Amino acid sequence: MTEQAAEILSFEIERTGSTTVVKCHGRLVSGSTDRFYNEIKKLIPDSKRIVLDLSDLARVDSMGLGTLVRLYVSAKSAGCVLELINLGKQIRELLGMTNLLEVFATIGESGIRMG
Repeated sequence: MTEQAAEILSFEIERTGSTTVVKCHGRLVSGSTDRFYNEIKKLIPDSKRIVLDLSDLARVDSMGLGTLVRLYVSAKSAGCVLELINLGKQIRELLGMTNLLEVFATIGESGIRMG
């Protein structure tokens, strides 16, 4: 992984019971997607629910979108729910254009119930 890739995307993971919240910062774009996918995929076996908080995610490109879809499929096949919260304008538009907004469970900030 290059230093530039590390600057593009960072995230913090908080676990409470069977719910995991991942707060994303930066840009989910080519160069940062493999590390993100691998780290989040590791959480799936121990989580019933993973919430990706995208409030501080400035941009997602096609590679980032593909990564979100891969994570969704991996989680669903393992009986885990993957949800997105706090979608920015660019991300909401991208999901809308690709007809993926309905696929991902999107919840508001007040919708997070831990445990």
